[in-house]
Amino acid sequence: MLYNLLVPLSEDISFLNLFRYLTFRTGGAVMTALVISFILGPAVIAWLKKKQREGQPIRTDGPESHIITKQGTPTMGGVLILLALSISTLLWANLSNPYVWIVLWVTIGFGLIGFSDDYLKLTRRSHKGLPGRFKLLGQVLIAGIATAAIIKISPPDLETALAVPFLKDVLLNLGIGFAVVSIFVMVGASNAVNLTDGLDGLAIVPVMIVAACFALIAYLVGNTVFSNYLQIHYVAGTGELAVFCGALVGASLGFLWFNAPPAMVFMGDTGSLSCGGALGGIAVITKHELVLAIIGGLFVLETVSVIVQVASFKLTGRRVFRMAPLHHHFEQKGWKEPTIVIRFWIIAMILALAGLSTLKLR
Repeated sequence: MLYNLLVPLSEDISFLNLFRYLTFRTGGAVMTALVISFILGPAVIAWLKKKQREGQPIRTDGPESHIITKQGTPTMGGVLILLALSISTLLWANLSNPYVWIVLWVTIGFGLIGFSDDYLKLTRRSHKGLPGRFKLLGQVLIAGIATAAIIKISPPDLETALAVPFLKDVLLNLGIGFAVVSIFVMVGASNAVNLTDGLDGLAIVPVMIVAACFALIAYLVGNTVFSNYLQIHYVAGTGELAVFCGALVGASLGFLWFNAPPAMVFMGDTGSLSCGGALGGIAVITKHELVLAIIGGLFVLETVSVIVQVASFKLTGRRVFRMAPLHHHFEQKGWKEPTIVIRFWIIAMILALAGLSTLKLR
């Protein structure tokens, strides 16, 4: 909004030229989302506690310690993330850029699905919320609409193409199959973040790390000079998503203030589904779908651990891990929660650096 309002005035007021620069507006988005989180956080948490007297329902099939340590902690903290993220993005982004609206559509749409799931869990006092098939159907529908919009406005040579990391000239033209891949990336990323969100602060820091990486990627992909130098595929207009990513970094950092161990609030499906969906949408738009699997490798590991556990138990009757997702396995082995969280953060950072290396290794 500030871009659209103030840039036309920059010819008369030279100071307003600052709002033309993506780096300035991305920094502004980070700080704005952070400040909004700090200001609204206590009020949002107080409201959630008032509405959720008993807090989030704790799974009886999860770690026994959670029944004691997590009892009474409110959920739906993703509302705070969505508020800070949306307000900051609308304030600092160029609102004439269609990519901004596509990512907001996915973020808020997935957030509403997560909100419905959290609400049903609370009202029923059960960890079973929205039926899985309805949740998945809603995600596929939202991601499908976003995919159709992305294909429509993408460059003709890239609209249904999948870029391969490490290979500069390789584009796999998937045709209609690209829609399937795109939907899978958004829905998969959303649910992967959701599976990771099981310990205080565990999911939000990797979300912040991945968002920061994609802020850089979006900026580079949307810049002809840098994209040519790095030999990555140029997509006009994607640089504006750096502002959105900056807002997500700020909102995540602000939420971490309240979610750090011991958590005052959980993000719930409201936050995890929306954050994951947003990252998936940005990866599709910037043509870095496969790189997301590297940068967000921690989410992939958590998801694979669940798939392996379920498959092994159904096929052989035996479990590979003591408990899935992976972070619960280490809890069962006796690791303390802060130890697991910090070590997983370290892994997330290492994988993010590995993913960023694909920008140069071509």
